[in-house]
Amino acid sequence: MNEMGAGKGGTVMAEMGYGYGSECHLLRYLGRHRTRFDQEVRKTTGADAVTWLDHNFDASKTWLDAELTGLNFLDPESPVHEIYKRFWPVQGPHWDAVARIERGGTHEWLLVEAKANLQELKSSCKAKKEGGLNQIIEALNAAKNYLQVEKDRDWLNGYYQYCNRIATRYFLQAQCCSFKETINGRLLFVYFLGDRWSASRKCPENEAEWQKALREQKEQIGLGGKHPLSDRVHELFLEVCPTAPPVWTSSDLKTFTARPVGDLHVRRLVRLAFGR
Repeated sequence: MNEMGAGKGGTVMAEMGYGYGSECHLLRYLGRHRTRFDQEVRKTTGADAVTWLDHNFDASKTWLDAELTGLNFLDPESPVHEIYKRFWPVQGPHWDAVARIERGGTHEWLLVEAKANLQELKSSCKAKKEGGLNQIIEALNAAKNYLQVEKDRDWLNGYYQYCNRIATRYFLQAQCCSFKETINGRLLFVYFLGDRWSASRKCPENEAEWQKALREQKEQIGLGGKHPLSDRVHELFLEVCPTAPPVWTSSDLKTFTARPVGDLHVRRLVRLAFGR
């Protein structure tokens, strides 16, 4: 989803499109096509199971929902919040979705950012000095140093949103190691294929069109090759309207049968589908 304007930390959120746009399509997949989406997420990240967190409510929004921001998906009592305040201004990045995944017996956080057109890739930091700009610059420079990116690479203009997501992942990797609790996390960038926006927006029809733009993005910010966080940053390309139905697997059976008793009718249907 794209961020526009200026807020504490440099951005405020755009409203969700009706039938188009990354936030709309992500909501469709999470609500109406969860089986297919979970399959793709597991395949892309290597997760064994995925559990999605609910968003917050916001009466001021058209859709009455608010994104999870910064690290507010963690336990409110976690000591990590205090050090994060020193790393990044109030709020932090707005996540399109957050999940708890299980991978090889280890629980990790999955932080999701979705895009549906090339224009959504572009963003610049709008924060002012009194709104935390110097703190943001310091955080981005720390991330660049860790990732062995030249310090003069501009992470404030052009691809700021992508860069602040990478900086958050760096924080979890490098700045939290002094705490007793381990915060394992991954970034998942979802790129939709075939969105139906106006002619003013370039909506890639295939992965190759996205990859060309993504190569330009990574080259501009100095992350064109392999880097220390490469294995924890994932890309998932999804058609907005696939023609093939999802293929149910044993993992899907485990997911549904693990649901509460209130979903008993769903569990019975799944067992019938698998002959179990």
